[in-house]
Amino acid sequence: MIGEQEVLLTAAEVAKLFRVGPKTINRWATQGRLTIIKTAGRHYRYKESEVKLLLESFTTKAKTEKEAPTK
Repeated sequence: MIGEQEVLLTAAEVAKLFRVGPKTINRWATQGRLTIIKTAGRHYRYKESEVKLLLESFTTKAKTEKEAPTK
């Protein structure tokens, strides 16, 4: 994909999507849930595509748990 660049998000932007704090996003990254990208200015960023996949997995998991019959 020549000329296309991955969109990178800050921890604050990702945190807003998940409705959690930026520290939670940084913790998830150290746990391996998200890949950390270091910019030239030594800032951490996260790939939008990975964030969307993680968000989708959380949404799918929540729907599955909600639909599961209880005993």
